[in-house]
Amino acid sequence: MNFEPYPFEKLNTLLQGIVPNKEYEASALTIGEPQFETPEFIQKALCENSSQLRKYPKTAGEDELRAAQRGFVKTRFGVTINDKQIIPTFGTREVLFNFPQFLLFDIKNPVMAFTNPFYQIYEGAAIASRAKVIHLNMTQKNDFKPKINEEELSACDLVILNFPNNPTTATLTLEELAEWVKLALKHDFVLLNDECYSEIYTSKPIPSLLEASLYAGNETFKNILVINSISKRSSAPGLRSGFIAGDENILKEYINYRTYIGCASPLPLQSAAAVAWSDEEHVEVAREIYKKNFEAAYEILGTPIPEATFYIWLKVPSPLEFTKRLYRDYNVKVLPGEYLARDDANGINPGKEFIRIALVEDEAKTRSALLRIKEALACKK
Repeated sequence: MNFEPYPFEKLNTLLQGIVPNKEYEASALTIGEPQFETPEFIQKALCENSSQLRKYPKTAGEDELRAAQRGFVKTRFGVTINDKQIIPTFGTREVLFNFPQFLLFDIKNPVMAFTNPFYQIYEGAAIASRAKVIHLNMTQKNDFKPKINEEELSACDLVILNFPNNPTTATLTLEELAEWVKLALKHDFVLLNDECYSEIYTSKPIPSLLEASLYAGNETFKNILVINSISKRSSAPGLRSGFIAGDENILKEYINYRTYIGCASPLPLQSAAAVAWSDEEHVEVAREIYKKNFEAAYEILGTPIPEATFYIWLKVPSPLEFTKRLYRDYNVKVLPGEYLARDDANGINPGKEFIRIALVEDEAKTRSALLRIKEALACKK
C-alpha cells in the first residue's frame, strides 16, 4: 500500500533547515489538539478507576459508557437510539480507517467519495480498501459545500461527509443534511458523517445527520451512520473515546469484525469517558474560549466568525512561501491548505490558496500569534 505522507510530515519537510526568529515565542497553530487541561473531574474519574487495569475490556464497550454516549445523543440532538445502534470506539481515527475496509471488503471494484479538502485518514482507508475515489470538492464558489452530482453518487458504495468541516469550517443545515439522507436511500450507498466538531459551535447548536435522518423520514437510520469523539469537546484526545452510531444492521456485522481488531478501550479510560460524555457544563466553558479566539481573529485579521470548529481557513498569497516566511520571521507554524486536499479531475487542488490556522491556545497566546500573522501578511518580502 502506498500512503501519502501525513500533512504534518510534509510541513516538517517544508520547514526543514529554517531557523525561526527566537525573538518571538514559538507558536504552533497546526494541529487540532486543544491546548487546555482536561477538566479535573475527568482526570479524577480516570485515577479512581485505575484498579480496573487488571481486567480485559469488552469489544462492545462497558454498559456505563454506552449509556453515557446514548445519553449524549439524546440530550444534544434529541435523538433516541437503542443499544444496537451505537458502538463505542477507540477514538474515531481507527474507525474511520477500518470501517471502510469492513464495509467494502466483499464489493468488487468499490467506490468511495469524500469531501476535499479532507482528514487524510479517509484517503488512507480508500487505499487500504482498494477503492476508487471521488472527491467532493469544496471551494469558495460552492460556499465549501460539496456540489451534488447524482450520476457520480449512484456509483458510490460509501460516502463520507465531514460537517462541521475540517478545515473549511463549513456547516450544513438540517435540510441540507436531509437531502444527503435521501440520496443515500435513493442510490443505496452508506452515508457516514464525521461529526467530531459538532460540539465546538459559536452560537447555535449544529445538527447531526441522525437528526436529518429522522427529518427525512428514515427512522431506522437505514444506510446512515455518524461518528463523534470526546477529543475536541472535552479537551481529552488522550482518552481515545468515540462512537459510531446509526444503522443497526450494519453495526451488527461491524461489531463482529471489531472483535478481531483488538482496539477496545481500557476500562479506566472508559470510566473517565463516561463522566465526560454525561456532562455539558465543561463543554460550554471550552466553547466560550474558542469563541473569544474567533472574535480576536475577526478583530485582528477581519476573518468572519464561523458557525463551528476552531479553525480559520485563510486565503493568502503563495501559501507555501508564506508558511515558510511566517515561521522564519515570526516563529509561527501554520498548515498549508494544499496538504489537506488533492488535485481534482482538472488538476486543481481546492486547498492550494489557503492555510489552516488552529485556534487552540488561550486568548493571550492566540492574540500574539494572530498579530504576527497580520504583520506577515502586511509584509511583501
